[in-house]
Amino acid sequence: MPQKRSLLLAGLWCAATLSLGACSGQDDANKNGRGAPQVGFVVVKVEAVPVTTSLGGRTVAFETSEVRPQVNGLIRRRLFTEGGFVRAGQPLYQIDASLYQAAVDQASANLASARASAQAADERVRRFAPLAKMQAIAEQDYTDALAEARVARAAVAQNNAALETARITLRYATITAPISGRIGRSLATPGALVSASQASPLAVIQQTDPIYVDMQQSSAELTTLRQALASGGVAAGSTSVRLRLEDGSAYGFAGTVQFSDITVSEATGTVTLRARFPNPKGVLLPGMFVTALFDQAVNPRAMLVPQAALQRDFDGSAFVYLAGSDNKAIRRKVTADRTIGANWVVTDGLKAGERVITQGVGNLKQGAPITPVPASSVQRVGAPAAKTAEKSP
Repeated sequence: MPQKRSLLLAGLWCAATLSLGACSGQDDANKNGRGAPQVGFVVVKVEAVPVTTSLGGRTVAFETSEVRPQVNGLIRRRLFTEGGFVRAGQPLYQIDASLYQAAVDQASANLASARASAQAADERVRRFAPLAKMQAIAEQDYTDALAEARVARAAVAQNNAALETARITLRYATITAPISGRIGRSLATPGALVSASQASPLAVIQQTDPIYVDMQQSSAELTTLRQALASGGVAAGSTSVRLRLEDGSAYGFAGTVQFSDITVSEATGTVTLRARFPNPKGVLLPGMFVTALFDQAVNPRAMLVPQAALQRDFDGSAFVYLAGSDNKAIRRKVTADRTIGANWVVTDGLKAGERVITQGVGNLKQGAPITPVPASSVQRVGAPAAKTAEKSP
């Protein structure tokens, strides 16, 4: 029995020794395979970042003219193609001009009569002049002759003006295009009676090259921008504007901001900004909804951080992890309100030269040891620790 007990104790001691040796070997393997995790970082720097503004807008014709009659009468002919291009001065409608032609003829006859009367009055004055000097006629007769000549010349001027008025009215019987541009459908047909006082136009002409885009911006945003410009927080941006069409595609030409309205809409609380765009192909039509993008200001002290580096707390605040000088992770809150491409624009919380971790941030904690490498380098993919331990002798 004592011999069996001794053998049993010896077996237990050997088993315990082997178990401790195996555990010790596994711990060493884990220690060697699970060192400080390797993370990729980028070095941030101060950059001038544009403050891009996106505003909804509507296209507006550069010039718009309603074609209206200036005289009364029946439309005899329509002289244009609906939807086509017309030039300023081009005839569009022909109104029955018979009455207006008659008025011209009458005014012309009246002018001829007035000129004849004026000629007779001048001749009478010419004959009375030497007789008046010789006192062969009464002085009053000569004075009356002079007055009658002046009245006759005034009648000539009046009839001349009446003739010009009749000619202008006759020209109005041919309705012409006041501006160049695209003309819409005709709202009156031949045979329709039109008048100079009617409410509806006959057609509408719109010039669409160039074309305007009216954008609406909140007065609060505009006030914030102006205060930032005044304090030097941001610098004035470019006046160049880009457009995104209703289908999401980009418009092929850039525009220029023309002006900002001086009043705020009481209904919407917005201010209207107007931009001018070339439209040689007629892609933009009046009344279209578009999205305008332009750099309204430039932040000269911003930093760009890849989107993969920035995380959010439960309260929505942003934070990043930094690679400290002692190769430990540092959790830092930052201010990042917008993105540009694949980067967040950080305006507070970082300093130039700090190393922001962009790769391997999933399991990082404050103060955790790390092995930082530049994010542009090839990242090492670690083998599973279990396999490493299995291969360890």
